[in-house]
Amino acid sequence: MDQNPTVAEDLIKVTIESNGIGIITINRPKSLNSLTRAMIVDLAKSVKRLNEDESVKVIILTGSGRAFCSGVDLTAAEDVFKGDVKDKETDPVCQMEICKKPIIGAINGFSVTAGFEISLACDILIASRNAKFMDTHAKFGIFPSWGLSQKLSRMIGPNRAREYSLTAMPITADMAEKWGLVNHVVEPHELMQKTREVAEAIIRNNQELVVKYKSVLNDGFKLDLGHGLALEKERGHEYYSGMTKEQFQNMQKFISGRNKPTSKL
Repeated sequence: MDQNPTVAEDLIKVTIESNGIGIITINRPKSLNSLTRAMIVDLAKSVKRLNEDESVKVIILTGSGRAFCSGVDLTAAEDVFKGDVKDKETDPVCQMEICKKPIIGAINGFSVTAGFEISLACDILIASRNAKFMDTHAKFGIFPSWGLSQKLSRMIGPNRAREYSLTAMPITADMAEKWGLVNHVVEPHELMQKTREVAEAIIRNNQELVVKYKSVLNDGFKLDLGHGLALEKERGHEYYSGMTKEQFQNMQKFISGRNKPTSKL
């Protein structure tokens, strides 16, 4: 890391709210939240920290100013791209993918290249109407390494992905919503309110099952349907096998509206 750790820490802000929401803000607005090596490392550590904090139930990731993240700061490109790309501890996308808790991306503006890849590592995306997604790897001669070449085609279809990645044309928020890339598009002033609403809806549910459900959804997405169904059955059997008679009784009482279970479901 070339930067002073204190400076880097200010560029990745972390706040934990009393309701169980942890917020990570990429905070370098004058540079459209472009990432230095130190910021990348700090972002990875921030995700890991919130994942390990038991008080945090949902993570919101956003940017300050006019951008979510405009990618890697190209003045620091050699430092970033020739670093240890296999080090999971300093890889924010890797930390997001192994994070047990739901991550909601609040996309407030430009989400470009590495920023686009970070967006795709979120579990749910909510975009402001002025958000734009761009893959400029081909434009600047940068090889993707955080999953964009594989994830985008699976989300919007291979033909669209080839067009937008090979031309570096922007995907508007409305297009992203139409294609299923984002969950909701809202006015800029409504972005954090809508994101919090989704986060709070998740928090109201059983947190043990939320964690297990996210895991089977994400792991199954990497498989074909047959293996995904087998994975669901295997994990479901494991889950129910670990429940006691009392827990099943509590489940029945909860479903009938007479009582709320104290642990599972």
